[in-house]
Amino acid sequence: MTHVATHSVRSVIRALGRLWLVPVTLVVWEIATRSAAQPFFPPPSAILARMHEIWFSGPASHLLLTDKALDDFGPSLARLFGGWLAAAALGVLIGTAIGCSSRLADYLDPLIELGRAVPPPLLVPFFLALLKLGTPAQLATIVFGVIWPILLNTIDGTRGVDRQHLETARIFGFSTAQRLRQVILPAAMPKIFAGLRLALSLALILLVIAEIFGGTGGIGYQLLYAQRSYLYPDMWGCLVMLGLLGYLLNSAFLLLERRVLAWHRGARQTN
Repeated sequence: MTHVATHSVRSVIRALGRLWLVPVTLVVWEIATRSAAQPFFPPPSAILARMHEIWFSGPASHLLLTDKALDDFGPSLARLFGGWLAAAALGVLIGTAIGCSSRLADYLDPLIELGRAVPPPLLVPFFLALLKLGTPAQLATIVFGVIWPILLNTIDGTRGVDRQHLETARIFGFSTAQRLRQVILPAAMPKIFAGLRLALSLALILLVIAEIFGGTGGIGYQLLYAQRSYLYPDMWGCLVMLGLLGYLLNSAFLLLERRVLAWHRGARQTN
């Protein structure tokens, strides 16, 4: 067995070893809810059965996803990634400009401090009045809420670039674009990725809030509908699904981060 295969097997074993708490929690949850016999707190077996019935009992050609799952997950994921990617583009662009220009920072820092202090959920009614009910208002809520960690981490990462590296690049005749592309952005990338990861978690939270207050579809809207219709297994199914979605998104992002920043870990180990 090769070294790479051995390392992969060990990683899988370690990951499985950390999951022992999941079945224990499910067993305790099942026993507690069945003993309490409260309709507001259905046992996990009922929740999972309802999730299977609603979302995961479709044909194999659709990866077992039902039409209901496609109607709920598709719009929600599109809004989540659309808002997150828009915030990432704006945050990195503006943050790099501010980090590289002290004069621009002097002008914009007060506005940034004011904007980051405003709780994004409070602006949902404003976005609804401005952009009407639906996707535009939901995207605006997500973008406004998640841009701040990306923006601030990009500014911090850009300002933290080693001045000797910049001076060396100037001595070798690098243009401004070359210094930005080959020196500044690679050095700031670890902090940028930290902001992107935090923003992805916030995007999921704000997606649910936006769909609850101003949506006509999606996981957040279905959560609100189930709660108002006293469909408690459906409501808990939405909550469990959101937790699983958050875990999967975070795991996928960590995998991407490890691949993109592999050079950074190698440099730190060398030093």
